Parts: sequence; C-alpha cells; structure tokens
Amino acid sequence: MVKKQKKGTESFPSSFLTRIMSSETIKVVESLIQALLANEPGYFLVDIRIKPTNNLKVFIDGDQGISIEKCVQYNRALYKKLEESGLFPTGDFSLEVSSPGLDEPLKLLRQYKKNVGRLVELVLQDGTKKEGRLMEVSEDGIIVEETKGKNKKKEVINHTFLFDNIKTTKIQVVF
Repeated sequence: MVKKQKKGTESFPSSFLTRIMSSETIKVVESLIQALLANEPGYFLVDIRIKPTNNLKVFIDGDQGISIEKCVQYNRALYKKLEESGLFPTGDFSLEVSSPGLDEPLKLLRQYKKNVGRLVELVLQDGTKKEGRLMEVSEDGIIVEETKGKNKKKEVINHTFLFDNIKTTKIQVVF
C-alpha cells in the first residue's frame, strides 16, 4: 500500500538543505582564511569549494604567485582554526589549500592584473573563443592582442572585451 501525501506536505529536498549548509560553511571558512590572509596583503582568496563529503578546497593566490610552502603554511593554520571553530564537531572534514592552477579560469581582477603579458584563451558568453596576449586590464574589461598570419602577412589586432561578455578566461601555456 502506497501512502499518499497531502498536498503541500512533500518532503523537503535534502539537496536544498545541503546547499544552505554548504553556503554557511563557505562563509565561515572564508572569514577564517581572510583573517589569516590579512597578515600578508600580497596573498588573496580566489575560491572555496565544498563537497558533500566535507572535502574543503581553498584556492589562494599571490600577486607574485604562491609557493607550495606558503600553501602548506595556510593549510596548517586554517586546519587548526577549523578544528577550534567547531564547524565540524565530529572532526569529519578534509582540507586542501592550493593555488588555482593553470586549468582554473581567472575569477578576480587581481588575477587578471598579475597575468598581463601572458597568452590567454577567452570563451565569450555567446560561446565563441578568442586567443591572444593579455595586454591591459581595467575595472570594466581587458584588451587582448591577437596575432594573425606570419612574417609579411602578420597582422596584430587589439580586441577589447568587457567582463560582462566573458564567460571564462584561462592562461595558455606555450612549450
């Protein structure tokens, strides 16, 4: 026999509850890491991700890049703060602190500024892709220098892209 629920009494979706808890957890972790980063203004928070298994991934970067040793230092300090906070009362969490890496898109104006002069690939909101050298960064957007052709047929075109029109920007590595 299937029990029929009355209208308006559907069970509350657990995924929604998980998102609320994740959002609150991210806010707490953000305040803890921001307090640690405040002592060294050359470093900044890029992103925080949390999986349902309480696996926290914290991405930090620096204006001059960030070393593995610095990531380890922040990992240890943040882990200690998380234990003290009681955010995970059973101690059931894992923590990874790292730089965003080249496979992660740029998210912050500060990241764009530190990568001026490097080759980038843009995916625009309409899905088109553009590649070129990041030449300038402003509050509203970027200028990318695209080179077409070679030798005498070489043509250099500067494109201006507003941040609103950019879906993702990734650094390109040339070997």
